[in-house]
Amino acid sequence: MQVAVKASQSETRTMYNILFLISLGHFLNDSMQSVIPAIFPIIGKSMSLSFTQIGWIAFVLNMTSSIMQPVFGYYADKRSSPFLLPLAMSFSMIGMVGLAFAPSFYWVLLSVFFVGLGSAIFHPEGSRVAYMAAGEKRGLAQSIYQVGGNTGQSMAPLFTAFIFVPLGQIGSIWFTVLAAVAIVVLLYVSTWYKQKLRLTQPVRKQGRTVQSKPLKKQVKFAMALLVFLVFARSWYGSGISNYYQFYLIDYYNLTIKSAQFYLFVFMIAGVLGTFFGGPLADRFGKRNIMMLSMLGAAPLTLLLPYVPLIAVTPFFFLIGFILSSSFSVTVVYAQELLPGKIGMVSGLIVGLAFGMGALGSIVLGKLADVYSLRFIMILCSFLPLIGVLTWLLPTDKRIHELNQ
Repeated sequence: MQVAVKASQSETRTMYNILFLISLGHFLNDSMQSVIPAIFPIIGKSMSLSFTQIGWIAFVLNMTSSIMQPVFGYYADKRSSPFLLPLAMSFSMIGMVGLAFAPSFYWVLLSVFFVGLGSAIFHPEGSRVAYMAAGEKRGLAQSIYQVGGNTGQSMAPLFTAFIFVPLGQIGSIWFTVLAAVAIVVLLYVSTWYKQKLRLTQPVRKQGRTVQSKPLKKQVKFAMALLVFLVFARSWYGSGISNYYQFYLIDYYNLTIKSAQFYLFVFMIAGVLGTFFGGPLADRFGKRNIMMLSMLGAAPLTLLLPYVPLIAVTPFFFLIGFILSSSFSVTVVYAQELLPGKIGMVSGLIVGLAFGMGALGSIVLGKLADVYSLRFIMILCSFLPLIGVLTWLLPTDKRIHELNQ
């Protein structure tokens, strides 16, 4: 009885210390991922890489995490493994060492594979920790967790400007320090995770056996549509993060270092959008925020390829903020669609965002080689219009009815 009471109290209490630590781990993990696009201008020049080859590097990074995230998430749903978190960082550390000394394009691909594998292991278990530590504040908890990752991703332009421009490729060796810090942080989180399982598992074993229900057609349709919307959003993000810096250099005659400022504005605005999207969704509804996120950004994205340089900064800030406001909301919406498969769903949505962006990286890179950078910027500008399909998703109230 005492175990049951402790477990019940633990499940309703929001563990802010764990949430901030797993968010820090997310920040460090995604900072190492952001090293890859940050180094593109450097190795692109030193190794004479084409835009297609740059797309392949992005593909290996993102597709590795995309394919493997749902796999590790499914495994974690069946058998939780708390100490996978520090193990994930060990793989990322190997990737950073390899990237620092990679002599050729194919060595870069191998190094990037390890970074992607580490990310694939980390994200589903990280989402699970955030879910377990959330108590009754799941939207806020997911926002705290995702803000850490988005902040890490936003560091890419700063890494380019202040590390890789002066130091070159070897600068990535310093990121092994981040990996070491992350391992220490995640060892602490994993210890709490293990203790949490000890409290909750005995209660579950004494309770009724939970049988998985067949998915309703409306749930299947909603999940498929959600995946498609993530696909469109991630293609736009891929076009901006991987190629817009080259567009700034070629069409506005900026230096590599100067171009990073504009990317940083876009990404840091995305961090703010991710954080505020959760509370806004709690008030106005998750589906409404997802629709506003894409359709609200569409007029700005359509104008972006044509605006003068002085207008790029405010446009970038607004696009980044509005488009990213649905990032954490999409994850929570998917978790509520399939409440019994938290790890797999988190891996599917977050991983798919990277994976679809990876496919977009190759396609957009090839189009840039065949046509021009301006062509792919104009093409990407239409993608947020796909958000009009969000109205076909079930409302938040309808999701609760479907899971009764």
